[in-house]
Amino acid sequence: MSDGRPPGLLEAAALLRSRQISAVELLAQTNAAIEAKNGGPPSFDGSPQAVNAWVALYPELAERQARAADERFARDGEAVPLVCGIPLGLKDLYAVKGLPLTASSRVLDGNTADADCEVWQRLDRQGMVLVGHTHTHEFAAGGTTDQVGNPHDLTRSPGGSSGGSGAALAAGMVPAALGTDTAGSLRIPAALCGISTIKATHGRVPIDGVIPLAASLDHAGPMARSVADCAALLEAMALGGGQRTPLMPPPQPVAALPTRPRAAPRPLAGVRVALTDRPARAQIEPDVADGYELARAALERLGAETVELAAPAVGAWAEFTVILLSEAAAYHARHAERAHLYRTSIREFIEAGASFSDSTVYIEAQRTRAATSAAWEDWFAENAIDAVLEPTVPLTAQTRGEGYDSGRLGGEVDPLIALTATWNMTGFPVVALPAGAGARSGLPVGVSLIAPRGREAGLVQVAIDLQEHELGA
Repeated sequence: MSDGRPPGLLEAAALLRSRQISAVELLAQTNAAIEAKNGGPPSFDGSPQAVNAWVALYPELAERQARAADERFARDGEAVPLVCGIPLGLKDLYAVKGLPLTASSRVLDGNTADADCEVWQRLDRQGMVLVGHTHTHEFAAGGTTDQVGNPHDLTRSPGGSSGGSGAALAAGMVPAALGTDTAGSLRIPAALCGISTIKATHGRVPIDGVIPLAASLDHAGPMARSVADCAALLEAMALGGGQRTPLMPPPQPVAALPTRPRAAPRPLAGVRVALTDRPARAQIEPDVADGYELARAALERLGAETVELAAPAVGAWAEFTVILLSEAAAYHARHAERAHLYRTSIREFIEAGASFSDSTVYIEAQRTRAATSAAWEDWFAENAIDAVLEPTVPLTAQTRGEGYDSGRLGGEVDPLIALTATWNMTGFPVVALPAGAGARSGLPVGVSLIAPRGREAGLVQVAIDLQEHELGA
């Protein structure tokens, strides 16, 4: 830990298994990193001089869990789960029985979870150590998380809505964290903070007990410094099966996810990667364009064939808005008497959703969504495409502090989700990873790889090969 940060997930797991470090010692490293880098204790609004990644920290609980992990290692040895003893940050949407659950909102001030969410139940059984809850853009309804500072430049946003998890990882406070993604909320902070994430096939990971934004679009997902770390955490999250919903069945069980690059000099030989016209329409910044081209060239050096193709002529922004606002309004109706406590842009977002109450319009939007997914799957098959490469977001991190202002409703005009939201509509898996720092801004830029539903394993392998051989973790 020469740079003052705890090791990544897989490195930490190896150290724990070889008894080179105990879970208690790993937790102590994590706590020291938080103390050094968070910029003071957790706060609601944050300070311009602080990263402020955390809503709340649970040192006594974490200590008990770390000691239990060490006892498990002593008792079971190599039979312990891979993630046992690994410190974790949970986005402040994941319920943990008896702990605060606030969605970074005064609307839920004083709220305590009465049961564990399904994902935390799974990770708790596998011995992970809960360090604390990380900040979200209030109720996950935005892409900036302005109460948190980007560790690369505290005047900049870390992205959102999983901005606290992204910032905690980028600052080296914790080996792993969880976020959620409704229109890009895992991938936006990954790109703007320079970390990795996997948005799995929709339904791969249950969202039971996670505060929703729009349940049929929501994804629970892992965040870490490397794709390999994310893959290990995703497997732990998915252990036990996927989400069952009225709209779609859970995906088939995924094959074991890779966690290592392949050793061949051209490991991507035979892989066909498409670059579409979508990024040009999104008007990407020059720094982002450079990272995109860097990733393309790296894929080709690794043996992949890259082809330029027009994206399918489908667009469903209106339907995305109908689904998002209808589902958000249905959830937030329970908080009507406390609506004055929302931050300004969140209150306006909820108010806008109140007009989306026509069930026929909602059902038609879901039908269009299904047709959009089918059109993309046909496009992948007809063109023999293994993955699409895109910039994750068109921008580098923007100035912090305006995300809760009046009029910041997001949607089709929001450049942060110009490329990401499509993959929530289709439910396709996406791996997002860093592609260096911009020559002009000095800020992180990121790229994403996308495949059809259920094809996480092959997609993750391509991303690991790209990251470990070429782009760096």
